[in-house]
Amino acid sequence: MSVTLDIRLKRANKVYHEGEVVAGVILLVCKEALQHHGISLNMEGLVNLQLSSKSVGVFEAFYNSVKPIQLISSNVEVAKAGKVPAGKTEIPFEFPLNTKGNKVLYETYHGVFVNIQYTLRCDMKRSLLAKDLSRNCEFIVHCQPQKAKVVPTPVNFTITPDTLQNTRERTSLPKFLIRGHLDATNCVISQPLTGEVVVENSDVPIKSIELQLVRVETCGCAEGYARDATEIQNIQIAEGDVCHSLSIPIYMVFPRLFTCPTLETTNFKVEFEVNIVIVLHDDHLITENFPLKLCRV
Repeated sequence: MSVTLDIRLKRANKVYHEGEVVAGVILLVCKEALQHHGISLNMEGLVNLQLSSKSVGVFEAFYNSVKPIQLISSNVEVAKAGKVPAGKTEIPFEFPLNTKGNKVLYETYHGVFVNIQYTLRCDMKRSLLAKDLSRNCEFIVHCQPQKAKVVPTPVNFTITPDTLQNTRERTSLPKFLIRGHLDATNCVISQPLTGEVVVENSDVPIKSIELQLVRVETCGCAEGYARDATEIQNIQIAEGDVCHSLSIPIYMVFPRLFTCPTLETTNFKVEFEVNIVIVLHDDHLITENFPLKLCRV
């Protein structure tokens, strides 16, 4: 007998804040009356930490202590053992989004080594001969907007062979002068990162100019810390040998779920950086790095 079990939230965008109520319905659709041994609903918020393969062995003791951090957990029985009638059945539910003790509801974030997720899980127990049914549904938690006003701090930059770091053979580099600015490095996560870049001169033709958004995730405890930087997205803002002394706009939207307000706790940190990457025709890479502080207002 075919049975469909689903969780439907009242909010289409599935975004909630601490103190609000997560509400919706459990939807059951079956062609015939269905016997069950109880329906339960569980809400859970977890931080999952993971070490990169390069850190395993270096922090053997730490590797064993990376356990999920529980932020919130709640379980309710939505229906006692009985029968569900044929057709469509909706069972409403509500969960207050409140923490216990000194727990903090961090913002939803999908990273590589740090994952912060909030899920609803519905379980329907059935007889031995029938398979139990289960359904998961993720909802999004946004942290409360900060009250202090964010004052943008523009950052000007000039890139020449002399300003480059980690360069051994500086004399063999072609001459170039690239200027520009970012309108702010303390960014509101719901607003784009903006600015401009200007190629004043370059002895070698330019192949491409790109914006690279990077997440820097740190996991650690008393035994040590593992810090890893990984790319979130790469956006090309110029193609080919651009006109010199022409302003090229910088515009990048922060992707949902893969970014969150900059976070620092005792067990982990989530930080962000942006790289302006200029690729020359001889495949030389010129990179300028800017740490970002993200917040929600």
